[in-house]
Amino acid sequence: MGLSKTDRRLRIRRRIRKISSGTETRPRLSVFRSNKEIYVQLIDDVSGKTLAASSSRDKDIDAKGTKSEIATAVGKAIAEKAKKAGIETVAFDRGGNLYHGRVKSLAEGAREAGLKF
Repeated sequence: MGLSKTDRRLRIRRRIRKISSGTETRPRLSVFRSNKEIYVQLIDDVSGKTLAASSSRDKDIDAKGTKSEIATAVGKAIAEKAKKAGIETVAFDRGGNLYHGRVKSLAEGAREAGLKF
């Protein structure tokens, strides 16, 4: 019998984290996707600190429209917060999820708002 869906995702996540690490100048853009919401953080792995975070639960995010449209808005919000913190480039960490759907929408929203990765 093969791996369950969560086991497969965790295996991919560990594989990504082995090679992807964030620094203060180029933090890791970590995405967590639940069934209802989507969360994103800018993480400096050297000091172990979260530099900025945004999610679909934030008050400033308009939670209307499809989940993909909301994910795009979250991507734009994290890009704005990154710019305020003086961050231009990030290392994208999709957290074991496929680069498709909501994760892709979030990434494209962040790129539109000026983040480079």
